Amino acid sequence: MRVETPDTRTVTALAEAASAAPSLHNAQPWRFHYLRGEATFQVRASLDRTLPHSDPHGRALHMGCGAALLNLRVAAAHAGWRPVTTLLPDPYDPRLLATVELVPDGRDGTGGDPEVAALAELYPAIGNRRSSRLPFGEERVPDPVRSALRDAAETEGAQLHFPSAWHITTVLDMTQDAEGRDLAVPGRLEELAQWSETDGGPPARDFAGRLATGDHPAATDPGPPPQLALLGTAEDRTTDWVRAGQAMERVLLEATRHGLSTGLSATAMEWADLRWTDRDPLSEMGQVHAVLRFGHGPGVPATPRRPVSQVLRVENGPRHRAANPPDGTS
Repeated sequence: MRVETPDTRTVTALAEAASAAPSLHNAQPWRFHYLRGEATFQVRASLDRTLPHSDPHGRALHMGCGAALLNLRVAAAHAGWRPVTTLLPDPYDPRLLATVELVPDGRDGTGGDPEVAALAELYPAIGNRRSSRLPFGEERVPDPVRSALRDAAETEGAQLHFPSAWHITTVLDMTQDAEGRDLAVPGRLEELAQWSETDGGPPARDFAGRLATGDHPAATDPGPPPQLALLGTAEDRTTDWVRAGQAMERVLLEATRHGLSTGLSATAMEWADLRWTDRDPLSEMGQVHAVLRFGHGPGVPATPRRPVSQVLRVENGPRHRAANPPDGTS
């Protein structure tokens, strides 16, 4: 008979997997509190890792924590637990972005949730997912894979739209404009230098993957436009930001599972006067939160992560939950 709560080793492994999520400038703005008496994780915003210049409204912070939440759910499912998730459960504690109760899944012949099985299939992709700035090949992402990526976003309450060629040009222009602005604003440049890995000199953001990087020279022939997708939600509330982060990571893991290289950018979304131009007027998407890039490219190393001891706290006693949590259960 299996125990009804995960052991310390499992709890640590789940937090480590959650921490592999992407975040703006790799700030890793999350903390995890595990309440042993309730078999429940709390996903909390780490306010000492905020980006006041690059992310003044906290959108990227919530999306990064949402991505970590998705990884936590995937890892829990892989370990045989059904992650019962509630978003923004306490209106008096804005740092508490989600709770995840770990319930035995019952895949031992007594049933099992199909969604838990679907999450578990994504687990190997957590360790393989990378954010690449290198050039990708020209091979088109097949339509069945595109459909799977759309389904991944929709499962998390978001939308994924592959824009037309003319709009891709607009998105790239706005992204390039935003990347250039970062170099002209001292506060943003300092944050980029503080949180991002650099190889010496001022850090560069190159979403299109066309600058020289190490052994890869800059492209002299731009070739066909990159394969981009816009990820968004119908509305623009704090809950939508967390949902968008979960959807973004689920799409990236699904793409990785299909052997694709990926990149992501929310650069233009960091500027109010540029953000609206990323929305494709031919789509029904209300708010764009990120632009994703897909293709086949060379492997890149993993980005360093904080030790799990810095992001995980285990509490042995029970904790009272909010009596009337606001709408936000997923």
